[in-house]
Order: sequence, then C-alpha cells, then structure tokens
Amino acid sequence: MDNTQKETELIIITGMSGAGKTVAIQSFEDLGFYTIDNLPPALLLTFIRLMKDSGKTMKRIAVVMDLRGGDFFDSLKEAVDNLSQEPSVSSTLLFLDADNQTLVSRYKESRRSHPLSPGGLVLGGLKKERDLLHDLQGRAKYIYNTSNMSPRELKERIYNDFSSASSNVFTVNVLSFGFKHGMPIDADLVFDVRFLPNPFYIEELKPLTGLDKEVSDYVLKWTETQTLIDKLTDLLHFLIPQYKNEGKAQLVIAFGCTGGQHRSVTLAEYYGKLLAEQNKTVVTHRDARLREG
Repeated sequence: MDNTQKETELIIITGMSGAGKTVAIQSFEDLGFYTIDNLPPALLLTFIRLMKDSGKTMKRIAVVMDLRGGDFFDSLKEAVDNLSQEPSVSSTLLFLDADNQTLVSRYKESRRSHPLSPGGLVLGGLKKERDLLHDLQGRAKYIYNTSNMSPRELKERIYNDFSSASSNVFTVNVLSFGFKHGMPIDADLVFDVRFLPNPFYIEELKPLTGLDKEVSDYVLKWTETQTLIDKLTDLLHFLIPQYKNEGKAQLVIAFGCTGGQHRSVTLAEYYGKLLAEQNKTVVTHRDARLREG
C-alpha cells in the first residue's frame, strides 16, 4: 500500500438559507474543486468511498449540504463524525451566516419561501433553522457572516482562504476568429484587426495561416501593427489585474479578422506568448483551418 498517497481535501459548505451557498459552491468550482450541490448528508461517506474505489484522482472536493436535503439533513453531524473513518480525507466545515434582517431582505428579493416555513413568515423559518444549525456552527473551522458582503467579496474571501499556491485560479483564453463566420459569444474583450494589411492578397501567403512564420512576419512588420501592439499591451496590463480583483476566474480575449486565418491568428499567438509570462494562458484558433475543411 502506498503510504505517500495525498489526502483528499473535502470542504463541506452549510449554513443559513440565503447566506450565499450558491456563490460559494461556484467559487470552489472556479478554484478547481469537484463540486456537488445539495448532497444528502447520509450519502457523503458512500460518495467518498465510491470515488476512492473507482480510482478517481479528485483531490479537492466541495459539497453543499443544507435544508434542501429534508430529513437527510439530520444526519449531517453523524456524517461529519464518520469522516474520521477515512484517514485519507481531510475535511473542513465552512458555515455561512447572515443577520436575520439581511436574510429576510434577500428572500423578499427572490420571492421564495423558506424551506422550514413554506407559505408562512420567512422570519419564523429562519429562527427554526438557527436552532437546527447551532451545533454545526460551533464545529465550523470557517464562519463567514455575509450580511455586508457582495457576491464578489464572498468570492475573494474564499479565494484567499482556500486557493492553493499551486492552483491557477485565473486563466486568460486568447481566441482568434473570422467575422464572416460569426462573433464568439463567450468573449469578454473583442479586438477587430481587419484594418491591418491582409496577407490574403499575397499569393504565396494566401494558403498559409498566422501560425506560419511567413504570415506572422508579414503581419507584424507594419507600423500599424506595432502601434496597435504598443497601445493594446498597455491596456491589457491595466485590465487583467482589474478582472482578477473583481473575482473573475477567466478572461476571454478575442482577435477577429475577415476569415480568421491570418491577422487574427498572428495577434492571438503574439499575445498568447506575451500574457503567458504572468498568467495561465490558453490559445485557440477557431477558424484558422476552416478552408481546409
């Protein structure tokens, strides 16, 4: 048996309804955790063992267990205790709370009823919920009061407390595309480079792409291109830290030319290499080979 096997990091997220568990589980997913929302507590240990037996290598798992589990929720304390039977699992309980006034306000905004007071007063359901969760709150390693937190601030708090030094939280995706094939719907920033001289009209360059040195050299040699690069580099060096501070997990930067073969590919390759010096970067050329079928 390999005694050097790394522990599985398990984060159990629970707390008051309306305190931000949805934002929390999304934040852990952005951090690279395998996430499960609304897992019945009675199935927690079974899930851990099935995962191990299947040989899966999920080393970071985050689960939400709350009142939506109905009667199953009563077994959460027992499930947490039973985790001691799994020495290869390191578990942490994260409890999300907020004051009653904030929670009532959030329920009114969402127009939902409290699970412990369906059709009744939200405040009555919240009081019952606090009584049920009192013991669990005392067991929590982390307790966040989200009364005065925005979703972005909650994400930042989770990133600060749970991101590991080895995890790449923020990813820059650099994409090239052709406008005649349609705009990319998932791009955060789109730069139109159709004003640059077009290699398409050079007979020996026409069948090539921006991945070929001949095309890249042609696109990059022009004064217009170098001016664009100077200005755009300054802009991106300013913008990317702002997106990181906002709590984004990724940024999609798209470069578009007419067909997505020459100019956009050249610029995407250039910035893919440049931005990789400080960020995890992925480069994709959506339309570069379309003419080849």
